[in-house]
Amino acid sequence: MADTKTVSGLNYSPAMDQKTHEQTYRGFVRFVEIGTTVVICWVLALAIGGVHEAWLTAIFGVIVSGAAGALGALSPAIGWKAPTAVAVLLLLYLFFG
Repeated sequence: MADTKTVSGLNYSPAMDQKTHEQTYRGFVRFVEIGTTVVICWVLALAIGGVHEAWLTAIFGVIVSGAAGALGALSPAIGWKAPTAVAVLLLLYLFFG
């Protein structure tokens, strides 16, 4: 039976990579948050294009949401907030535009 303390003859301890695991988990959660809000923006942009037939506005919304998602990915302090602001603007345009 394999020993959980050794991997290919090397000593292994789960505490050895706990910091790396936590960083990876935080990065994954941040990616999912940003990705989800960008996809919500895309759905709202498609709704704007379909309902109001404002396809240029929809394309602009997709481009701006992609840029906001990239900004949020590069700046952890901003994170999901930038694409969420774009989503709010698209939602307002959908209802009042």
